[in-house]
Amino acid sequence: MSKEELNLARIERAREAFALVPYARLLGLELGEMSPGDLSLHLDVREEIKQYQGVVHGGAVASLIDTAAAFAVITRLDSHEHASTTDLTIHYLRPATSGRLTARARVVRGGRRLLVLTVDVTDDQQILIATAVTSYIKLQ
Repeated sequence: MSKEELNLARIERAREAFALVPYARLLGLELGEMSPGDLSLHLDVREEIKQYQGVVHGGAVASLIDTAAAFAVITRLDSHEHASTTDLTIHYLRPATSGRLTARARVVRGGRRLLVLTVDVTDDQQILIATAVTSYIKLQ
């Protein structure tokens, strides 16, 4: 299998896996663009994901970040490999109250066992809402 075929197979695996995640459906997450180690994920702001002050709940943003990172990782794994989050540090920079949020996850280092990613969350105007660093470990 060529590198291009392998990359296409990994991306297709990520698409198929995403369709099987009930939590992603519950939140209303939508896949965006994908390439190996780079993925965007979208979340439309709605009342059900806001906290009492009218802004998107930090947990919804954290779920958007973690899910984007997880599927960016899948685009770098072989079919027999699995990974799990080892840490997640989020910096919430601005509140979001409406529109569509986009998380862009990028693998910045992919080693034999550990993958490190950055994730930026922007709003409709491309304003940075949150930024994160997270790591995933390949499970044996």
